[in-house]
Amino acid sequence: MTKVKIRTKPMSGNRQSLYLDIYPPVPHPETGQPVRREYLKLFLFDKPKTELDREHNRETKGLAENIKAKRQLEIQAGNYGFLASKKKAAEFIPYFEQQAQKRTGNTLKCWSVSLDHFKNFAGDNLTFLDITETLINDFREYLLRLEPKLNLRVKRLSQNTARHYYQVVKTVLKEAYKEGYLDKDLTVRVQPIKTKETSKNFLTLEELQKLASTDFYMPVLKNAALFSALTGLRYGDIKKLSWGEVQESGGKYIIHIRQEKTADNLALPISKQAYELLGERGEDRAPVFAGLTYFHASVKLKEWLLTAGITKPITFHSFRHTYATLQLSAGTDLFTLSKMLGHRSISMTQVYAKIVDKLKEDAADRIKLDI
Repeated sequence: MTKVKIRTKPMSGNRQSLYLDIYPPVPHPETGQPVRREYLKLFLFDKPKTELDREHNRETKGLAENIKAKRQLEIQAGNYGFLASKKKAAEFIPYFEQQAQKRTGNTLKCWSVSLDHFKNFAGDNLTFLDITETLINDFREYLLRLEPKLNLRVKRLSQNTARHYYQVVKTVLKEAYKEGYLDKDLTVRVQPIKTKETSKNFLTLEELQKLASTDFYMPVLKNAALFSALTGLRYGDIKKLSWGEVQESGGKYIIHIRQEKTADNLALPISKQAYELLGERGEDRAPVFAGLTYFHASVKLKEWLLTAGITKPITFHSFRHTYATLQLSAGTDLFTLSKMLGHRSISMTQVYAKIVDKLKEDAADRIKLDI
């Protein structure tokens, strides 16, 4: 059994430096090399001359004894983190929380949920020494196999939702590696969660026209939805859009926003028709679609769709899909559409190209001759 003892070593100024003698030696958590000494950065006076010096020696000896007892318990538990550098021994969860607070809007919500899942899986008391490839791969399995728990409001996650939460943790790990908290870039070592292709419901141009021609008693909802179909903006960005973010010059119209989902800035040219849906201009800080609520965008939207005779499972986000699909069908290239949608990567936009290709395949069989 490893024993810990307090030893002294002469130093300048008639003083004795204190250190812990650990025998047999224990492996260093970062290098794996055997370590026998831990210097405490404490000292005793060889010959205390004053009451102050004697008080210093008494308190220092007491402190050293407390550290010795703590180290003995840690070594018995196989925890050698006290030998690591301060960064390596730092707590992981507070670091995760600090990274999350740098985010805003829906991104912050996603990070907060990801943090909650990680704490439910691994607990609160983790240092960076505990963050290993095995732990992160196990967290991946936890997300993919999460069992619903009604009392904790936990529900089974779709593969793509699990991927979002997993990517958050990988982003934290990447930052920790860059800042020296981790020795290895775990993000290139752990198993990924692949994106699962899902159907994106959208309206055809004929269906969109039909909806636009259908009167509805909630003009704010109708205008906001059609505005999304003509600009590709998400519900969150439309709801918080203010007049100060809408600019007009020489018959050209541009919206300057900070996207709620990604926190990226976006300068988006819009058509005159889209601009006219905004109505009479208000004060710069005033919301463009005043009174728009999530209740309108969900429950009342279904009522409007049924009034128009459209039975597809359309959500407010489907108007963004509609915009992307109609743009590609009209000949807009992928790169341009990617920028207009505010995507960080063109790969995010390519899913719409597959939708358009499928539409072309379906159209190929519509003309048939009796031969």
